Amino acid sequence: MENVVVLIIGAGPAGLATAACLSRFSIPYVIVERESCSASLWRNRAYDRLKLHLAKEFCELPHMSYPLDAPTYIPKTLFVKYLDDYVERFNIQAKYLTSVESSTFDNDEKCWSIVAHDMAKSTIVRFTTKFLVVASGENSAENIPMIPGLQSFSGDVIHSSSYKSGKSYSGMNVLVVGSGNSGMEIAYDLAAHGANTTVVIRSPIHVMTKELIRLGMTLARRLPLNLVDNLLVMAANLRFGDLSRYGIRRPKMGPMTLKSKTGRSAVIDVGTVGLIKKGIIKVQGSISKIMGDIVEFQCSKKISFDVIVFATGYKSTANIWLKNGESMLNGNGLPIKEYPNHWKGENGLYCAGLGRRGLAGIAADAKNIANDIKSVIGAMSG
Repeated sequence: MENVVVLIIGAGPAGLATAACLSRFSIPYVIVERESCSASLWRNRAYDRLKLHLAKEFCELPHMSYPLDAPTYIPKTLFVKYLDDYVERFNIQAKYLTSVESSTFDNDEKCWSIVAHDMAKSTIVRFTTKFLVVASGENSAENIPMIPGLQSFSGDVIHSSSYKSGKSYSGMNVLVVGSGNSGMEIAYDLAAHGANTTVVIRSPIHVMTKELIRLGMTLARRLPLNLVDNLLVMAANLRFGDLSRYGIRRPKMGPMTLKSKTGRSAVIDVGTVGLIKKGIIKVQGSISKIMGDIVEFQCSKKISFDVIVFATGYKSTANIWLKNGESMLNGNGLPIKEYPNHWKGENGLYCAGLGRRGLAGIAADAKNIANDIKSVIGAMSG
């Protein structure tokens, strides 16, 4: 049994940022991670051409800036290097291959008791802690929707987390399900490598350029969101024209308001819209069913595909192992309280990086959590 002051679960950017903020206050912590490295999503499950979609000033972790010569939009490899430098700078030593099986609050002892599995040694490890930080991420399990007949599909089915590049799909008929940033960028990458690409766009989306989003985030610090939204939508109309005849509808809510209310991001166009307008990438609505290699869409159109890529996002798995977390997380393992008050539960329970606000949200969470723990410890010893 190991008794620790703070236990952080997850060594992605949120866990690392929390660890760095605690170490600034000399508060001891232990960080456990089920994968064999930090930030495994970025290292192992991100496609090759991925860049951070937001300008670097919105993507820094606390207490360490990017190198001065870093580009405005950080590519995946440079971001992973930044995280490695961050781990070194704050001397973060995670216990890897340690998978948490349960966390329960002990009312008598007033502490959390955690059971974890050390996968390297095949042993059970137990911790008790006053403060528990859930930093296991919104993206811990792949989300593939239930589609009638999917199990009968004769071709390859992959989740976007396994997608690396369109090189191996040249000449194939590929269906990309999901029209968020990953889906639209993967569709572009496939088409650029010569795949016959179709993308499923079911819900309305805002399409923006990365410069417009940077402008919007900068203006939102000074101006009301609805004003910023009106400017962004006007600019996007000038840039892209009316996309509704190509199967892309715009939500009623503006892009900045939508992000702040629901956590849903605008799609940052990497060239996909131009290829849709030229007819190189086809757009379809919802799928009704799959029969062998034939996908039938709700408009009754039937098309044959070799490959389906699900860019349908991830789910949080925190509520599978976190017992007594009802004060903080809902049934989907996401915060109950609205941003920016989502990060704190009861009995010394916190979450970092579950507020659907990207890296800027992670940095704010980590600082809030460390400040709060510091003040609680101060009150206990005072």
